[in-house]
Amino acid sequence: MHNVYTDVNCSGGNHAEYVYVDKTRYIYDLINNASYYFLSRPRRFGKSLLIDTISEALSGNKELFRGLWLYDSDYDFEKHPVLRLDMSNISNETPENLKGSLSSALNKRIKEEGFDISSEIASDLFRDLIEALYKKYNRRVAVLIDEYDKPILDHLEDIETAEANRKVLKGFYGILKSMDPYLRLTFITGVSKFTKTSIFSELNNLMDITLTEDYANICGVTADELDKYFGGHIQNMSEMNKFRHIDNMRDEILAWYDGYSWDGGVRVINPFSLLSFFM
Repeated sequence: MHNVYTDVNCSGGNHAEYVYVDKTRYIYDLINNASYYFLSRPRRFGKSLLIDTISEALSGNKELFRGLWLYDSDYDFEKHPVLRLDMSNISNETPENLKGSLSSALNKRIKEEGFDISSEIASDLFRDLIEALYKKYNRRVAVLIDEYDKPILDHLEDIETAEANRKVLKGFYGILKSMDPYLRLTFITGVSKFTKTSIFSELNNLMDITLTEDYANICGVTADELDKYFGGHIQNMSEMNKFRHIDNMRDEILAWYDGYSWDGGVRVINPFSLLSFFM
């Protein structure tokens, strides 16, 4: 958005009861301006939804974007194979569990694609799967990794396990740099910003857009978007709460919820908090 914060019209249907905050112009810029990205945002800030939307765009599913900015742009919606890894679904109790669960997730995709690939090393499976997808579809591959840091954050009170998992992830993510000829886009998200020397030393070509002004509002709802997409809801709540003017209700919402800014200027609301408020 991107971010579909509640579900809007992304299915081509007429779901008037939903609200969709259209940020697809950010996706256009991401795909066209660079190849390797890293984004850190707090939990429940729309990171996974952002990855969903990037995936659909790179998969060529143009009709899902009807009515959105990207649909009417000059984006070509060329279909690319997408390899997505959600680290929140990967077991990480020990480094051995982490390696095994990564291999299991990759082997599932290998089986679905009908590839003859086998290895006991997760990073080797990762590398071979990317290359095989590239050769099968004759298109460069998009690699989307969500919650990249969860195997570390889950063990902050067990430093030994956290460090062991960090080493596993460092080697696993590190193969992406050597795969550059096969990759259309690499996008990695998480809650924390680990230094490049700690986990991304081998993948040192990542563009960190966490505090970049151009992408400061890629997730979250700005005050302008609050007015544009939620104005009717604010009007209803203003009347229900006997506020004399809609601006009073709006000011109350912003006073409670716009506590985030990544460019030092525009403040944004956590979408989960905003939707919970309206609910």
